[in-house]
Amino acid sequence: MKPATTFTRFARWPLTRVCALLFAIAAAPGWAADAPPTPLHLMLDWYVNPDHAPLVIAEQRGLFARHGLEVTIDAPGDPSTPGRLAAAGQVDVAIGYQPQLHLEVDQGLPLKRIGTLVATPLNTVMVRADSGIENLAGLRGRRIGYSVAGVEQALLSTMLEQAGIGIDDVERVNVNFSLAPALLSGQVDAVIGAYRNVEAAQLESQGVEPRSFFVEEHGVPVYDELIFVASPATIAAKGDALRAFIKAVEEATLWIDNHPEEAWESFRRYDPSLDSEVNQRAFELTLGRFSPSPAALDSGRYLGMQRFLLEHGLIEREQPLDALAVDLNAPAP
Repeated sequence: MKPATTFTRFARWPLTRVCALLFAIAAAPGWAADAPPTPLHLMLDWYVNPDHAPLVIAEQRGLFARHGLEVTIDAPGDPSTPGRLAAAGQVDVAIGYQPQLHLEVDQGLPLKRIGTLVATPLNTVMVRADSGIENLAGLRGRRIGYSVAGVEQALLSTMLEQAGIGIDDVERVNVNFSLAPALLSGQVDAVIGAYRNVEAAQLESQGVEPRSFFVEEHGVPVYDELIFVASPATIAAKGDALRAFIKAVEEATLWIDNHPEEAWESFRRYDPSLDSEVNQRAFELTLGRFSPSPAALDSGRYLGMQRFLLEHGLIEREQPLDALAVDLNAPAP
């Protein structure tokens, strides 16, 4: 006898049993053919640049939509505001910097890291290769530009101490956010806070070879450069949507790793301002630095940076790990 097909088997069921089956399928997690997408509002740390490539690719390739999300991406008018907006619930997710997260939590802002975008430090002390400065000890008596006091001073003093000189052995100059221009013009001899991808590409575009001294090689604990942060209230209310967001970013990152040339071609089409030699070079220098597992939490990095900031007097108290960061994929206790 010919086996019954699935259809004929269903046809023999009582109508009430068929209806119950269909109801169970419709109610199953992840099955929502006509469910509207969940809106998420993301605030970047600055204007769109190669550091944000996984977000651009996730949007372009429909990965957010595939995970049931409608993500609005905005750039801040003031780069100091994204974390505060997330803490206040005015945006769902913001991109921030791990060291800054520690300061904000210490100040009482309700914020937690929920994912990692760029998993290695980008920060450097950068000089011109033609400056004659071969090592950090060569900075004695030189002018060093910076953008933001506090964390950058702690990084710089630690790096100089490793080279046998003190922070008072250099002249610090506030150049605001004009790090590369200050170095190109000779206003300063070095800068702290220059990214090894963006500012390096800017110098190269002007025919100047950069020389970078990497923070993690000179006494500074390794940390996550760019992270996603959200308030505990948002995490509680939109946990599933945040997990879907991080998953889409992970898929986009892996696609970039697998298809770097195609990824650049796609990225540069996102906005006409991105299609430049500087951005292409910065994109190349950023490859391999995006977190391949953005949800994963390295607790040692957060506790280590906390101790570093505490020792430098930049925060007043230690926080338990779960007050700073969460792994959204970790099983519930």
